[in-house]
Amino acid sequence: MATLTVYSAPGAAVPTTGFWTRARKAGLAFLVIGVLAAGIFGPLARQHKSARFTFTQTITGAHVDIPAQPGAIAFGLLCAIAGAILLAWGRAARMLVLLISLALVFLVLSFLCWQVASGRNSTVLPLGDLSNSTVKAALPLVFGALGGVLCERSGVINVAIEGQLLTGAFAGALFGTIFSSSWAGLIAAALGGVFISALLAVLAIRYLVDQVVLGVVLNLFALGFTGFVFTQLMAQHQDKYNFAPVFPSWQVPGLSRIPILGPAFFQGNFFVYLAIALVVLVHVGLFQTKWGLRTRAVGEHPTAADTVGIKVYRIRYRNVLLAGVIAGIGGAYLTIGDVGNFNANQTSGRGFIALAALIFGRWSPFGATLAALLFGFSTALAQVLSVIGSPIPQEFLSMLPYVATIVAVAGLVGRVRAPAADGKPYLKG
Repeated sequence: MATLTVYSAPGAAVPTTGFWTRARKAGLAFLVIGVLAAGIFGPLARQHKSARFTFTQTITGAHVDIPAQPGAIAFGLLCAIAGAILLAWGRAARMLVLLISLALVFLVLSFLCWQVASGRNSTVLPLGDLSNSTVKAALPLVFGALGGVLCERSGVINVAIEGQLLTGAFAGALFGTIFSSSWAGLIAAALGGVFISALLAVLAIRYLVDQVVLGVVLNLFALGFTGFVFTQLMAQHQDKYNFAPVFPSWQVPGLSRIPILGPAFFQGNFFVYLAIALVVLVHVGLFQTKWGLRTRAVGEHPTAADTVGIKVYRIRYRNVLLAGVIAGIGGAYLTIGDVGNFNANQTSGRGFIALAALIFGRWSPFGATLAALLFGFSTALAQVLSVIGSPIPQEFLSMLPYVATIVAVAGLVGRVRAPAADGKPYLKG
């Protein structure tokens, strides 16, 4: 009897041979960047000034004061030391993520010592507020990236995440207002995401349309359709069609009091807890269940999967539609999970950042979530620095999330291997 074996571990990468391994390349980069940070951020920081970091969401409470100039230099050198260790070790596979994480943390702290101490409005940075803003900025990216993981693990490229998020945000606000119910808006948002996914599934799987081009077209369709309805209906009758109730926040007793992390993860609304649950469920489903094995088989070797009786088309259709549900709910967070109303092009490119997150996360639910949090942190950091009066112009701060996306995908990911059949149409013989 024929058997099928799938060699598709989460985060699998093409091994690098020779002296310049991925660890050494990352080490050299952080060594240079750390030295530059110490040499640039240190002299720029104000002498005899301190940067205050509080562990709450306000500028009062428990805090730590770090002298700006010595702190910027010291953290920059620590980043360089972490890079030097990577450069010398070379093949520290198990330590690679830890050392890269430490180098990033030291680099950010060096930057913050300069920025916070130089703030025109305040020299205090509330870390609790920063973490809370990070999770809020990352939530739609997490939902979008999970939808992308489900599609691409099945062999269908999902460039239409932006359109799914946008349609979900639109439907959530419109129907949430009509029915005066956030739950009705949530269901409508899921259906809106499914609508875009259904178009993607039929045109890509049944009619073999180029999946990248199709994704771009669906994004433009969603942008035009939602923008037209917003202009003609929702903007003119805000009270009737664009004033949806927002999900309330729920606190987890005890856990919500944890410094820095408590306000971010245990004082949120329904979407925060749903995102945490979905990340775990999708990961367990993909790598611990029969459905996950079949999904990965279809994404790697659809012909072999068909040979052993797996319904390739059925699994691809099912997973693409499920991805639409998740992404649509992620879009709903932007309206009924946050502000309660919809604006034209409200997603502002978040779908493409979610796509970058799933690549950065190596098509793994946990990896994509960590990448989404990284991009969310860059967005939140730009907002917080703007509030404290950073000397960096606002236009450059607005670029920070997109610069972080480019650097992360181009510089930190290294060589990765997408599912072998990703984007390749399957024709049953």
